[in-house]
Amino acid sequence: MTDKAVKDMNDKIDSLEVNNVQGQNESCAPCSRPSDCYASDSFHLSLQDCMDGMRAYPDKYFDLAIVDPPYGIGNALVAGGTWSVKYQEKGAAWDVKPDKDYFDELRRVSIHQIIWGGNYFTEHLAPARCFISWVKPNMIGMHTMADCELALTSFDKNAKAISLSSQSNEDRLHVTQKPVKLYEWLLKNYAKPGDKILDTHLGSMSSVIACYNLDYHITGFELDEDYFKAGVERVKEHMKQQRLFG
Repeated sequence: MTDKAVKDMNDKIDSLEVNNVQGQNESCAPCSRPSDCYASDSFHLSLQDCMDGMRAYPDKYFDLAIVDPPYGIGNALVAGGTWSVKYQEKGAAWDVKPDKDYFDELRRVSIHQIIWGGNYFTEHLAPARCFISWVKPNMIGMHTMADCELALTSFDKNAKAISLSSQSNEDRLHVTQKPVKLYEWLLKNYAKPGDKILDTHLGSMSSVIACYNLDYHITGFELDEDYFKAGVERVKEHMKQQRLFG
C-alpha cells in the first residue's frame, strides 16, 4: 500500500464522525446529542445516558446485549494493587449501581443478555442456568485482586468458564477494562452471524473492537465524555491498523 493510499484511508477513518447518523446508518436511532456520536456501517456509538439511548429503540431490536454496568463497589475499584494508581485521579464517582428500570429496559430492547457482574444484581435478575466465569490465571494467588469475574446470561445453556489473562498488550483506558479476546469469545459462543449487538456501558470499547473484528454491528452508549473520547480514539487506531495489515 502506498503512502498516499495509507493517508487517504486514515483520513477516511478520522472523518467518520457524523452529525446526522440517521442518514448515515438506518440502524441508528436518533441521538440525544447528535453531534456526540461516532458511526459507520459497523457501529453506532453515542455519548449519552444509556436509558435515553435504549428508549429510542423498539422492543427486541437487538439480538444480544453484552453489558458491563457499574457494580456499585465504589472506591474499592481504585484501591487495589499498584496497577490501580493511575485511575485514582478519575475516582469512582461514576460507579453507580443501576436500578430495576435499567434491567427492565435492557430486557425490553434485547432478546438475550450477557451481564457482567450479574452477581451484584441478583435482586433484578432471574436465576441463571447459563452463567459464565472468566478465570484470570495471572491473578490467582494475588490476594488484592479477584481470581475471576461472573456474568449471568439469559441463555438456557450449560454454565461455561473461560481462562484468559487480564493482562495483554492492549492500552488500558478504564479501570474495569476487559480484553478484546474475551468479547470475541462471547461473540463466537453466544452470537449468530448477522446479530445486532448492544453495549450500554462502552467504557474502553473493547466490545466495539471485537465486533469490528468479527463483523457484527454494535450500538453502544457511554455517559463519561473522557472515556468516550479515549474509546473512540482507540477504535480509530485499531481500524487503521486492521486496514493497513489486514
